[in-house]
Amino acid sequence: MHLLLLHNKGCMTPLLNILLDANIKNNANNYLPIGLQLLFAGGLVATIMIATHLLGPKRATAGKLQNFASGIESHGNARTPMAIKYFLVAILFVLFDVEVIFFYPYAVNFKFLKWQGFWEILMFVGFFLAGYIYIIKKGALQWED
Repeated sequence: MHLLLLHNKGCMTPLLNILLDANIKNNANNYLPIGLQLLFAGGLVATIMIATHLLGPKRATAGKLQNFASGIESHGNARTPMAIKYFLVAILFVLFDVEVIFFYPYAVNFKFLKWQGFWEILMFVGFFLAGYIYIIKKGALQWED
């Protein structure tokens, strides 16, 4: 709970005051802007889909019906099995890429977090470094069989 308090004078943030305020009633008027936004977004999607269907060309030629993949003619079956290494590298990339997202709150609040925050982020990096060393030792990134 001490992290939710501001460090000056111990006062709570305005957002926390709103969330904890028992006097605010939860009624349908509070959800009106969200409902209007969803209604507008759905109407926009429906309008664009109908307009493209009505205004788009309708000539189906042999060239238009062929599969297109980066300008290269396709050959063979698309269902042939791929090596698991591609998927493994993709998952590892996502894992370590998402790690970077957690550095942004630290970068914004590093003055407030002081040394405790520094040691916590260092421990966070240490866990990911341990995972990376484990991946290297298991040979997950070795492409040769």
